[in-house]
Amino acid sequence: FERALAVARRDGARALELRAALALARSAAPGDRAAATALERAVGWFREGVDTPDLAAARRYLVEHGGGGVAAARPHGGGVRYARSGDLSIAFEVTGLDGPDLVLVPGFVSHLQKDWQEPRHARFLDRLGSFSRLIRFDKRGTGLSDRPGGTPDLEARMDDVRAVMDAAGSERAVVLGYSEGGPMAILFAATYPERVESLVLYGAYATRVRRDDYPWAATAEERRSYADRIEREWGWEADLQRMCPTADVELARWWGERARAAASPGAARALVEMNSQIDVRELLPALRVPTLVIHRTGDVDVAVEEARYLAARIPSAQLVELPGVDHFVAVDPDAILDVVEPFVRGRPQVPSAPTADDGPGQRVLATILVTDLPHAAREIERLGDRGWAELRRRHDEAVRDELRRHSGEDVDNAGEGFVATFDGPGRAIRCAVNVRERLAELGLVVRIGLHTGEIVRCPQDVRGIAVHTAARVAAQAEPGEVLVTATTRDLVAGSGLAFDDRGERSLKGLDGARRLFAVAA
Repeated sequence: FERALAVARRDGARALELRAALALARSAAPGDRAAATALERAVGWFREGVDTPDLAAARRYLVEHGGGGVAAARPHGGGVRYARSGDLSIAFEVTGLDGPDLVLVPGFVSHLQKDWQEPRHARFLDRLGSFSRLIRFDKRGTGLSDRPGGTPDLEARMDDVRAVMDAAGSERAVVLGYSEGGPMAILFAATYPERVESLVLYGAYATRVRRDDYPWAATAEERRSYADRIEREWGWEADLQRMCPTADVELARWWGERARAAASPGAARALVEMNSQIDVRELLPALRVPTLVIHRTGDVDVAVEEARYLAARIPSAQLVELPGVDHFVAVDPDAILDVVEPFVRGRPQVPSAPTADDGPGQRVLATILVTDLPHAAREIERLGDRGWAELRRRHDEAVRDELRRHSGEDVDNAGEGFVATFDGPGRAIRCAVNVRERLAELGLVVRIGLHTGEIVRCPQDVRGIAVHTAARVAAQAEPGEVLVTATTRDLVAGSGLAFDDRGERSLKGLDGARRLFAVAA
């Protein structure tokens, strides 16, 4: 095997070098460091995207026998790649060994390269990669990713995760969202359950502003003051005392360098302001993937009661509380991963299925758009049947054109309007506004209602209370108005869309009042 290894190296035959090195390591005496080093070197030649049985076996051997697993899990230069998401490039990196794909959704800010430069944080990433194929990325506007104008909303970030998974060749993955990454991970798992093996939430929350049923969060005024302080102190403190109260000098030095490289003070402030508008409380019952919630009981940034709130409302979620006051994952990472690893390795089953009332179909989160022509009868009388048929044809063409442009799905147009679904609320609202403008050019006045909720997608149609809610919202809209529920509005924080509060309304046939908002011109 040593002779075969030497010949393979001489001829630059990397695949044969790997095979010979693996055979040498397997036949060597226990603890033979030379054989392990030869195998590490052979594995190190291969970049991400190269997957062979020999490479998988070699990486498995290094993990099982220690000493080389960590080095083999990391890329040896050139690990950062870029995925195209719309007009932007999103930086990502794939590391790790054999195992299920795991997408890490970072918290406030991240930096793919600097994340490796602090030993404790590197330990967190290395160990994740020891039981998964780890896919990490920098959110748009941070780290090594493009920095667009404005603040990205949750929908844009969902698009980035899909783009990264596609570029990494991952059809389905465990999604681990920590801190700010938690709400986005929740939205992604509810919207695309077919792409999520299971969900892990650490230090996560449902909303950042205090509500009647969520008294642990800060008030709106406290969040504004917090945004001011973040921008003012970003150059030196960068929120360290809140995120890592037990940090030593070395961790504090790295934290500041990483924060300054990952985002500017203005970008950090914009992220705080966007996060202050997020509210995913109503989405929690729509999660249909196995979910693990982990939280430290003394977390200074997010109260442990917020984790209990998540676990109580996510179907069959598991809650694990750990001691400690630090919010950041790099402080005692093994305590976190001792819980995560068996959950990921165990491949838990989906906790719940559609009820008998729903019938067969896939349950997903979607934004439902319902249009209505309040003056249709008047137009039919004015134009006659033939004239109305021609106008209705042009109406249908305009609506379908906008649905295609905004990735909407036409599910019903049998009556005087359309019912359509979208995988993102921002796309749905923009589509509604364009539909209103296009139909106005035809002399038609439309009213449109939108709501985001769980639907049951069947072969021929969609069902669920969310569909009825959207129809009732459309019925509440004034002619020419696009009306949305608070649930939909809260999910487009940072999108640039503006709304006028229309107050609480009782919707026919539905329990309780809902606060509705009109999309501003």
